[in-house]
Formats: sequence, C-alpha cells, structure tokens
Amino acid sequence: MKSLNLERVKEPMGNKFIIISCILLLSLHSSGKNGFAADKPVVHFGINLRYNPVILYKRYQPLMDYLTQNSPYRFELKISRDYQEAVKFLKEGRTQISSLGDGAFIEAILLHGAVPIVKPLNKDGKPFYRCAIIVPRNSALNSLQNLRGKSIALGSYHSTTGNLIPRYLLAVNGINLQGIGSVASLKNHDAVTKAILKGQYDAGAVKDVFAEKYGEYGLRVLAYSDPIPSVPLVVRNNAPREFVKAVTEALLKLDPRNPAHQKLMENWDEEYKHGFVSADISGYREIFRMFRSIPNGCGMRCHR
Repeated sequence: MKSLNLERVKEPMGNKFIIISCILLLSLHSSGKNGFAADKPVVHFGINLRYNPVILYKRYQPLMDYLTQNSPYRFELKISRDYQEAVKFLKEGRTQISSLGDGAFIEAILLHGAVPIVKPLNKDGKPFYRCAIIVPRNSALNSLQNLRGKSIALGSYHSTTGNLIPRYLLAVNGINLQGIGSVASLKNHDAVTKAILKGQYDAGAVKDVFAEKYGEYGLRVLAYSDPIPSVPLVVRNNAPREFVKAVTEALLKLDPRNPAHQKLMENWDEEYKHGFVSADISGYREIFRMFRSIPNGCGMRCHR
C-alpha cells in the first residue's frame, strides 16, 4: 500500500495566494504560446479554487487551450475563491461559462437561470458518477447502519456529492444526522479524503473519482449512491447562440476512443478527460427533487 505525505499538502492561503497565483498564470500566458489568438474575443471560463492554483492551472489550462484553438474565442480561466463566488461571477457576467462544482451548478440553474450545455463522460463512457462513503481500510465499519454514533466528514454545504447525496443516502436508510455522533462540513472532496486518511473522522463522503484515486493509500468504500448525472458546464441564460454552438461543437467532437484525442486529453482534469455529451435541464430533475426532499435541507431554500 502506498503512503501519502499528507502534511505536505496544504490548503490555499486565501486572497494573497490567489493574487500570487494569478500573476503566475498571467506570466505563463505572456510567453506567447497563445499569441495566435490575440485578436479573438476573450471568454472568461469560471472555476472555483478546488485545488491549489498551480495544480488547477495544470489541469484546466489545457482545456482552455483546446477551446481557444477550436473556436472563434480566446478562453481564459477566472478563478474564484469558492462555490458562492463562482456563481456570483456567472450571475454578474464576469464569466460567460463555468465549471461550478456539483452543487453550485444547481443553485445557478434554479436561482439564476444558468443553462447546462454539455456534461462529461466517466472512464466507462457514461455521463454519470457516484457518491462514495469512505472509511479507512482497517475500519471495523461495514455498513451505513454502523455510522450511528460515529463522526462523519461531509463536503461543502453547496456540494451535491459531498453533502446533499450522503444526507439523502443516510435518510433513505433510516439514519438522520441526529443519529450520527458528529458531522463536519469541510471545504471540498480533497479535504474530506485527506481527513479520513489522517484518521480525523470515522467516515466521509466524496465523489467516486476521489475514492478511486486515494484507495491505494488506505481507503475503502463503505457504500455507493445510485448513479448521478455528471456535472455540466453551464452558460449564462443570455449567452449568444453562436457562442454556445461553438463551444458545444468543439467539445462534442472529442472522441475518447480516438488515440489522438486520448493523447490530447490525458493531462486534463480527471473529470473532463473522457469526452462529453450534450446536456439539458431535464436530465437533472431528480437532483432538483432531492434538493427539495431532505428535511431542513435545500427544500427549505438553504441556498437563498
């Protein structure tokens, strides 16, 4: 079993870190790599700070480069501090297209009229993912019923996979949060995963790709949710039709079975490296229903 140096992985250092990182990103762009696109209109692609900025740039800038090369626009990342700020940027028009995370996109659609355009495929070629309830590999827990009286780490309150789905999963198995010993809400999936590896909580809820990524370091999955429609890229509701068409066509022509496209996407973020299919709002009605069905949850308009 591999060991992971958790102490070396630090959380972002707030605004100062973001400013320094943005200067770094601007200096990288000024190298001239994308000079051919200087005359194209700029599109700001919104994303929240889900990794440290350097890692985020490495995983998402190749997607920006691809979109720039395959559309009439020049795409630039606009990093927000958190989910709420990412939604705010889209609402205000400071970004035109966004990867909002698995809870904020629902808020953007329901409250601000954002429109889903494409959704990513998983490694099996399906537009779904699952929530995984994880525990340390040597944990004595073997079912969700064992979580009564235990400590559990959930994700952000704005996370579907990290917060909404696990609460729903517990509820349909007859377990409410009052029956859990203690519940913490951490910043993101990465933070939850590392907290479980450090033994800070008995169990945690993360996206399946995190459970798979860190499984070799000492995690196992206690339970999976049913498949959940993958998180779409969304645009403002007044986005020009020609812009939406250009972005959609560029992403849909990626074929994960094509070796050249596999090579192109190999360094993209895990969520986006297997291609895309079209998305529309009808595919997320079940998630909207869950938002409204959990007692004291999003059905009580917790995002307003």
